[in-house]
Amino acid sequence: MAIKEYKTIKEVVGPLMLVTHTENVKYDETVRVKLANGTTRYGRVLEIDQDKALVQLFESSQGLKIEDAKAVFLGHGLELDLSPLILGRIFSGMGEPKDGKGKIIPEMKMDINGIPLNPVARDYPSEFIQTGVSSIDGLNTLVRGQKLPIFSGSGLPHNKLAAMIARNAKVVGTTDNFAVVFAAIGITFEESNFFIEEFKKSGAIDRTVMFVNLANDPAVERIATPRMAITAAEYLAYELDMHVLIIMTDITNYAESLREISAARKEVPGRRGYPGYMYTDLSSLYERAGRVKGKKGSITQLPILTMPEDDKTHPIPDLTGYITEGQVILSRSLHQKGIQPPVDVLPSLSRLKDKGIGEGKTRDDHSDTLNQLFASYARGKEAKELATVLGESALSDTDKLYAVFADKFEKEYLSQGYDSNRTIEETLDLGWKLLNILPRSELKRISNKRLDKYYKVKE
Repeated sequence: MAIKEYKTIKEVVGPLMLVTHTENVKYDETVRVKLANGTTRYGRVLEIDQDKALVQLFESSQGLKIEDAKAVFLGHGLELDLSPLILGRIFSGMGEPKDGKGKIIPEMKMDINGIPLNPVARDYPSEFIQTGVSSIDGLNTLVRGQKLPIFSGSGLPHNKLAAMIARNAKVVGTTDNFAVVFAAIGITFEESNFFIEEFKKSGAIDRTVMFVNLANDPAVERIATPRMAITAAEYLAYELDMHVLIIMTDITNYAESLREISAARKEVPGRRGYPGYMYTDLSSLYERAGRVKGKKGSITQLPILTMPEDDKTHPIPDLTGYITEGQVILSRSLHQKGIQPPVDVLPSLSRLKDKGIGEGKTRDDHSDTLNQLFASYARGKEAKELATVLGESALSDTDKLYAVFADKFEKEYLSQGYDSNRTIEETLDLGWKLLNILPRSELKRISNKRLDKYYKVKE
């Protein structure tokens, strides 16, 4: 079928363009807009009404004269060029090379909107991924094929934590290929430069694919960036049998773009002005993670989002929490105390942690120590709050030990700096070292068999 050029652009408002007298146009189809000066811009079909098509431009509409511009409907969605050579490369949010190394010669092209995964074809996540971060590995374990978002606040060091995980992450006990796909969504040049330099310095860039959409890039491009990254991950996982970790920062910027486009379309707003379909839209990103039966590769997601005003009930973290399997929450108070990384383990949760720990995966004592550390830290924090209100003299001797435990837990277990890479054995041993502060009679969540094996009796 010959591709038609349409000179029937009737109106351009912000990122939206109306083309009339169209034929056989499909929803989500890519549109090339040719300008009189020879430049081209791209967009996608948002809505179709009989012979009218509403197009969302991926770039600014500034300088677009409707009388001499032509619209060409390409007959397919936005596609990404793929080959094994994408590893070690840096692309724009639209999949264009940004590192001066020229275009990829594609072995295949894939539609960035992906194909929905049949739930029956999914395999259950069960293998432990070591991130080198004790608060995640020990207490909120990440499992291969899981979606585990990091909830942060503006000004908190989520970028340093993301770079640390990207550098350290690996599936323990296998020699399988491990790759990282990094999507930067609406971040500043400074932040983007931090990630690029960090990956180059550590050598992680060789197994990383980066998609960078900066804050001054068009907001509409942000809608495509995470989908580009997930498509690259699907290619690496299902075509090249790699274990892929996708880190996306910042999902809040993505949701803001969604709201901006929704407002331009004059849609009825939902909570806080976000579109009513935001849940569906976010799930179309998150649900592309996982493992597929019969395929060696897997996709694990770590989306990062900054909670506006540190509010967990804000629509973005709220909806994300419903779709994903848990969350890792960064705490402002821990950050102010100098804890690095400031992961607040008590409200954090990994719903699949039980599936990726234990004998043959991490170590036989992992589950018991995990429960005991949670319980002891929670009681230690209560004891410290009580001491603040009533004075230390109001605490029993046992409560004083718990308060000491909570302090040491934060300073030694949670705080490890951003350049460290603890193995799971080091993390578990450190947990036992801290539990030795407490008398054996207090360790009620650990079996006697394991206490005999790991608990060191004080001399």
